Amino acid sequence: MRKMQTLKKNYEFEKVLKQGKFYVGKQITIYITKNKANKNVFGIAISKKICGAVKRNWIKRKIRENYRLLQNDLKQGFNIVFLWNKNNPVNSANFHVIKDDMLKLFKKAGLL
Repeated sequence: MRKMQTLKKNYEFEKVLKQGKFYVGKQITIYITKNKANKNVFGIAISKKICGAVKRNWIKRKIRENYRLLQNDLKQGFNIVFLWNKNNPVNSANFHVIKDDMLKLFKKAGLL
């Protein structure tokens, strides 16, 4: 299994959030910009105001696993940032709902 490329630096997230197009779903929002590499690079941001560290990491694992399952079907050369919708309760986070949300948003963005 090859390692997934992730956004790590604050300025990388800021660039995608300021310059990228966004698509809003039920549970997640994605921001997308083109990059110069021929790979997709992604990042996940969940506010500390929403919940504690355990729940935030639990949601990140769900998002990361769904992305891993879909990454081979996506067009390459994009930076992608996933945000958790604040209005959505954390306890409603469900693997299959997140997957359906991602599929819908990637189709809307034209990445599938």
